Amino acid sequence: MSQSPGEFKPSRRDVLRPVEYVGGAAIAAVFTGVVVLFTTRDLTLTLIIAGIAFIAVLVVLALLAMAMKPNADETAEIDGTDDPGDADPGDRGGPGSAH
Repeated sequence: MSQSPGEFKPSRRDVLRPVEYVGGAAIAAVFTGVVVLFTTRDLTLTLIIAGIAFIAVLVVLALLAMAMKPNADETAEIDGTDDPGDADPGDRGGPGSAH
């Protein structure tokens, strides 16, 4: 299957980025679970706290990822241009534009 010249193909790093977030949240959840298990010796409480830690860390990582400023390649993709150098900041209707 061939791609057209204008079709965007994400890099391997972009494809694996969600796996990094889930893996980081899982590591934090396991660490939290181990600490709670050694402290309370209650498996039910450990699973509940580990689940809460997993969800909380995953949400925080997702929010931080959304807060990052897009780089030139992402901006070019949003603008619909092929070359990051083709993106003209004045075309988006920002401050100082005539639109």
